[in-house]
Amino acid sequence: MIMKKTPPRRFAIATHPSQPQVIEGAQDLAERLFTLGAESVAVHTIYEPALSQAVSNAEIDVLIALGGDGTMLRAGHLVAPTGIPVLGINRGRFGFLMEIDEVDCLARMEQLLRGEYRLEDRMMLHVVHQRGDEVLGEWDVLNEVVVCRGRYVRPIQVKASLDGYLLASYVADGVIAATATGSTAYALAVGGPIMPPELRNILIVPVAPHLSFDRSTILAEGARVTLAVNTNHEAVLSADGQSPVFLKDGDAVDVFASEYTINFVRFQDHGYFYRNLHKYMEQ
Repeated sequence: MIMKKTPPRRFAIATHPSQPQVIEGAQDLAERLFTLGAESVAVHTIYEPALSQAVSNAEIDVLIALGGDGTMLRAGHLVAPTGIPVLGINRGRFGFLMEIDEVDCLARMEQLLRGEYRLEDRMMLHVVHQRGDEVLGEWDVLNEVVVCRGRYVRPIQVKASLDGYLLASYVADGVIAATATGSTAYALAVGGPIMPPELRNILIVPVAPHLSFDRSTILAEGARVTLAVNTNHEAVLSADGQSPVFLKDGDAVDVFASEYTINFVRFQDHGYFYRNLHKYMEQ
């Protein structure tokens, strides 16, 4: 059910620099928003410092991500600490994170500026890379963190511990720890289950396991998972598809629920997720 909300009036539209053809559409959308009564609309590429500053200073009410899932993912990272909602409009090939596309975009903008929408709360994970007692890096991810082999086509051993107790030992190309949002990303590609997007669970999926535990495991929100690496060759960590971080033998990756969540703007009932999923799976 859509509840009437205070209509947003200040917007930023974010595009990806690898999609210059989308800029024209962003300018058209900005003009449309002004026509409907928006007070301010700025158009940026997703990595521009000016956009980060506008988000940090809470100068916008809604961030509109115009592009594909990659643009939506980056937009989510930007707004998570502030609570600013994100509206995704699909201009890419796939749009698992998006609800609307160019066809119904203008009608949805009218709804948005009337306050006729709901917010869908998406869980994030906090990831900590440790070497002994030293913390080497931390990330908040919307989709997943992957611990996997590097350039050498040989499996690695990963021991997964749950709240300090051994959960499973994998000999595999890698192990994915994902949110429900990430269940339709890399985890789906390796045979993991599809989870309703608002579930607050952690999904563990091995990648190409060899003579070891080969099932996906769904854990409660409050779980703390540690992925410990045992390898004599290259292994890496990737958080939401960002540049890989090299891991050494004995490194540990802690994964647990983040303090941040991301609010996606939605106009349809909760069944939109399965309707979109069916559409993309049939391609």
